[in-house]
Amino acid sequence: MDRLGLLAGSGNFPIVFAKEAKKKDVKIIAFAAKDITEPGLANFVDRIHWIDVNKFKIPGFLLLLMTERIKKIVMVGKIDKSVFYKKANKDNDYGEMFSVSKDNMDYSMLNEITKGLKKVGVDVVAGTEYLENLLPEKGVLSRRQPSEKENIDIEFGMRIAKEIVKLDIGQTITVKNKMIVSIEAMEGTDEVIKRATDLVGHGFTVIKLPRPNQDMRWDVPLIGPDTIKTMAQSGASVLVFESGKMYFMDRDNTINQADLNNIAIVCV
Repeated sequence: MDRLGLLAGSGNFPIVFAKEAKKKDVKIIAFAAKDITEPGLANFVDRIHWIDVNKFKIPGFLLLLMTERIKKIVMVGKIDKSVFYKKANKDNDYGEMFSVSKDNMDYSMLNEITKGLKKVGVDVVAGTEYLENLLPEKGVLSRRQPSEKENIDIEFGMRIAKEIVKLDIGQTITVKNKMIVSIEAMEGTDEVIKRATDLVGHGFTVIKLPRPNQDMRWDVPLIGPDTIKTMAQSGASVLVFESGKMYFMDRDNTINQADLNNIAIVCV
């Protein structure tokens, strides 16, 4: 039986991944962030190590990987980068991790982490090998089609979003009446959506795209019922995302929630 390391962040996605990977007859050893990763993950993996981010030491983690004989590892779920910034200010171990990359943008940091793991014989692999069914087809997935006005915002917003993601700043923008309302940086998709409500009220479009060079080993963007819940609470009317390089979680439930809230979902 293959052994697979699972570096688990927040949200339900690590659990979803573990369930799907187990269908492939894989032994999963999880490395989970204490107070960040869902505790229920322990029920779906063969073994789990809880890591206290505040006490985390890179050499100790690498030793743990070697002790567990991990040769392949996947990164699943979000870990707020601000956690590392706060700790880097008081921990030389973290400060050294930041200093080795050319900058502290997501891809630069993830690339350095991947190279560091490679040095101890651990390959970071793409989760898509286990999650093919979460990559949706193109088209309108919801019952409601976007209106003519919304289609204009989609066309306008897509042009801007494609330029934003090239800069590796964030992957989500909101649009209303051919105006960019909010742009994601470090805060995450939900906060971008909430900020748009504060600025323009209801009836705006949310566009989330992968990077043009999206490496499927790292932090693959995803859409799911939590996204729709935030949109419904915030009064967003359209969700646009790209097929092939983004995961669509809990498809039936997500689409049902969108239909109940009159939200159009468009996969481009």
